[in-house]
Amino acid sequence: MTAGNESDDERRAQGLPPAPSLPGDEVERPDPPKPVQVSVWLWVACGVLFVLGYLLLFLGRQVTIDRLVRENPNPQITPDRISDGLTVLFAVLLVGSVSFAALYVLFAWKARQGTRSARTILTVLIAITLIFQILLGFYTTVTLIATLLGLVALALMYIPSVQPYFPKVGRR
Repeated sequence: MTAGNESDDERRAQGLPPAPSLPGDEVERPDPPKPVQVSVWLWVACGVLFVLGYLLLFLGRQVTIDRLVRENPNPQITPDRISDGLTVLFAVLLVGSVSFAALYVLFAWKARQGTRSARTILTVLIAITLIFQILLGFYTTVTLIATLLGLVALALMYIPSVQPYFPKVGRR
């Protein structure tokens, strides 16, 4: 086939993106491998659990506030400052979890379309999530389960049987 008549699979094998389509054109999309399809749904579940975990943390913040007020050794830090600071912190964590969940779903969908860079971005996102939760200690049981699902979803995108679906782009 000539350069203009290549199928999307042939273009993908050459490390090229699918051919652009015009509005109204019928676009033939190859079905992603089963592990990639499962991975996408695991990313969605990961995002939902991630948001749920930080929502529960935000809604239950009073328990943490009360404990920190009781254990506060510094009389200059008032209970109101502790309450305000933790409320802001938990709100930021909740907004961050929503942002990360949206990114998980977006790039999982792009990876489902065979975009290799989306898989790489998901790798970076889950690494940031791990560092944030494990090293900094901002986690709950639910968010750790979500992170585990994300790791499984990522592993499914790297197994050998799906490598041809994510071709390496050659240097020109």
